[in-house]
Amino acid sequence: MGSDIVFCKGGGCTAKLGAGVLSRVLSKLPRGPADPRLLVGYDSRDDAAVYRITDDTAVVQTLDFFPPMVDDPYTFGQIAAANALSDIYAMGGEVRTALNIVCFPEKWDLNILGEILRGGSEKVIEAGGTLAGGHSIAGDGVLYGLSVLGTVRPERALANNRGRPGDRLILTKKLGVGILCTANRVGEASEEGMAEAVASMTTLNRRAAEIAAGYEVHACTDVTGFGLLGHLREMLDGKLSAAVRWRQVPVIQEAKRHADEFLLTAAGQRNRNFAGEAVRFERVPFAMEEILFDPQTSGGLLLAVSPDCAEALEGELRAAGLPAAVIGELTERTDSEVIVK
Repeated sequence: MGSDIVFCKGGGCTAKLGAGVLSRVLSKLPRGPADPRLLVGYDSRDDAAVYRITDDTAVVQTLDFFPPMVDDPYTFGQIAAANALSDIYAMGGEVRTALNIVCFPEKWDLNILGEILRGGSEKVIEAGGTLAGGHSIAGDGVLYGLSVLGTVRPERALANNRGRPGDRLILTKKLGVGILCTANRVGEASEEGMAEAVASMTTLNRRAAEIAAGYEVHACTDVTGFGLLGHLREMLDGKLSAAVRWRQVPVIQEAKRHADEFLLTAAGQRNRNFAGEAVRFERVPFAMEEILFDPQTSGGLLLAVSPDCAEALEGELRAAGLPAAVIGELTERTDSEVIVK
């Protein structure tokens, strides 16, 4: 890239609007007549829409795009695509088709755009889907993502708010990629730490979803821009509470050091402002508090699983090479929505 081009200014899921602002806007939107075929819509604050088209088939529809969070265009394309595809897996679906969404400066080298699209296309193929087209516009900065269509049997569609008291919470990827990307932009992240973050962000949640499909999973979401605690709060849906054991949470270890050095994201602080009032921390180190609020790009699945099979599911996920762990459980509603201890 030319010296006058600044590709990565800070992006990924840190670029999402804050959950509090978004909730206020969405609450004011007009609602048309209820459609009984719409099994999951935005009313549930879920990851994607699920629409039944026959007794045996429902479509899963999602859309995600953002600015670059890494300097390499090809890697950015991989990460953005993996992040968009993840919503299909969070709903229990299989990827079928994808459409590119691109904003790109017209005066820049088109080879940069080609590398972004190559990275995204390879991830769609890896997901078992077909890249079927897309839409592009010229703009001052770079944005890239996908609109993805998947399918699922209606009775197997997962939502984020159907967990039950006693369910164990399993997280399938490490936290900390937002903090690592922030540290990398100011030259503080090590090559090893950033490589670990990139490896996590470019890993599809496909294998985790395939394994989870063999167990009694009651609810699922993927952990992205609202951080673990923000997305967990959405899972609780005002009906349940949760206990999180912070020592069990998988974390990129270097992120702890950067958090202690206050290399944080504005989005992480928005997440704290939104979800912090619902969380009670009991002797939790500052760095871990920040990591639990840290916005993740292409983060892992957060599963609410029957206690009878949680240990077996954790074991199979780990045997597949995933850093999965049981990190807590859902409970009946108490005064505190989330207790971290």
